[in-house]
Amino acid sequence: MARPGLFGSSLVKKYWMALTGLFLISFLLVHVTLNSFIFFNDGGVTFNTGAEFMAKNPIIRTMEIVLFIGLIAHIVDGLMLWSQNRAARPIKYAKEKGSANRTWYSASMGILGTLILFFLIIHLWHFWVKSRITGLHHYGVDAEGQENLYAVMVEVFQNPLVVVIYVLGCFSLFWHLLHGFKSAFQSLGLNHKRYNPIISFLGTAFSIVVPVLFALMPVSIFLGWIN
Repeated sequence: MARPGLFGSSLVKKYWMALTGLFLISFLLVHVTLNSFIFFNDGGVTFNTGAEFMAKNPIIRTMEIVLFIGLIAHIVDGLMLWSQNRAARPIKYAKEKGSANRTWYSASMGILGTLILFFLIIHLWHFWVKSRITGLHHYGVDAEGQENLYAVMVEVFQNPLVVVIYVLGCFSLFWHLLHGFKSAFQSLGLNHKRYNPIISFLGTAFSIVVPVLFALMPVSIFLGWIN
């Protein structure tokens, strides 16, 4: 019997996990698109234009609040599902055949999610706190007179240890998305033999392209490919 909890039964938790996951995936798409503006290699002008729009648009600022709520709900729901699954099977089988039914990363979503959470905290400290709380006045302005969040990126990614942490965070994100993207559609019952291959392809492509783009940003700045 499914046990009630913060979000109701285990089935409700899975639906909620899928919906919040898809919402966060849509945010990743917007975020990676904006950050990719650094590849214009124009001293950060295009990137800063996008960042300033995101920072001052009231709709975007409201969505930030929704995003944080969705992120917290996704984390709490994931922890509850993990705890519930462990409680349902307190004693491991004498001989497990988990690999025959699922991949190691699908069985490690909790660990991967935790690693991504730690990475997210570091990322927020590096950029969100400076752009939303302490301000960017210490970094001057760009060639167009805009607040220079790009200068923060250049400063942060001069540290090789930080670059390694970001790349590892993107690696964890890849594995998390590789299972989570397709799993979200399955949890919502959106399964059809005609469309499953398309969803699988899009999920795999998204899981590769987005983390690779994110990882290329600190690497490109550190190696001087972008200036």
